[in-house]
Amino acid sequence: VPAPSPDPGPSAALHTPLTPGPGGGSASWAQQVHQLAQPEPQQQPHRNQGPAAGADQPVVPWKPPVDDPFQQLARNQASARPAGLGKRFAARLVDNLVLGAVVGAVAVPLSARALDHIDRKITAAKETGETVTVWLLDSTTGALLGALLAAFLLLGFLLEALPTAKWGRTLGKKLFGLDVRDIESHDTPSLGAALRRWLVYGVLGLLVLGVVNVLWCLFDRPWRQCWHDKAARTFVAG
Repeated sequence: VPAPSPDPGPSAALHTPLTPGPGGGSASWAQQVHQLAQPEPQQQPHRNQGPAAGADQPVVPWKPPVDDPFQQLARNQASARPAGLGKRFAARLVDNLVLGAVVGAVAVPLSARALDHIDRKITAAKETGETVTVWLLDSTTGALLGALLAAFLLLGFLLEALPTAKWGRTLGKKLFGLDVRDIESHDTPSLGAALRRWLVYGVLGLLVLGVVNVLWCLFDRPWRQCWHDKAARTFVAG
C-alpha cells in the first residue's frame, strides 16, 4: 500500500526555490527554514520613459526672444546722428510755406485796413491845401502791425513749437523723416525749449538775420546746429 503523500505546509505554498546544500544534495532542514524566512524581493514598477511620461506636464509653447522695446528705443536714441543738410533745407522750406500761407491769410485783412487808414489820411491832407507831413506809422497802423506780429508768433507757436514739443517734428520734418531732439538726452525737447527755439528763429527771421542763422549749420560741428538750436540745446536728427 503506497504511503499517503504528506500535506504541504504553508511554506510550500510560497513556491520559493531552495538552494541545494553542499555537494549538490538537498538543503538541510535549517537551511530551508532560513531561506523561507527571507522576504521576497519586491519588483520596482516600470517607469515609462516614452512620450506619455510627460503627458501630465503642461506644454509651454516656444516663443522667439523679443527685444525689450525700451532698450531698443534707448539704443535708437543714442545712435541718432545729425540730419543731412539737404533734407533740413527742404523741410524748412515746407514749414515756411505753410506758416507763410497761414500768416498771409491773417495779414491780408489787416493790411487792407492799414492801407485804407493811410489813404484817408492822405486825402485829408490834400483837402487842406497845405503841405502836411503824413506819418504812415501812427497809433492805428501800429496797432495793426502789432496784431500781425502777434499772429505771426502765435501761429508759429501752434505750427512750430507745439508739434516740436509733442512729437519732436513739424509737418516738413515729418515729410522728410527728421525730428528735433535734446542734445543731451536725445529725447523730444520740452515745451520751454521748443518755444525758445521758435522765438529765436522767428525773431531773427524778422530782423533779416534769419539767413545767417540758417546758414550757420553749414559750419557748425559736430551737431550741425543753427543759432535757434544752440539757444534750445537741440539738434535735428535724421
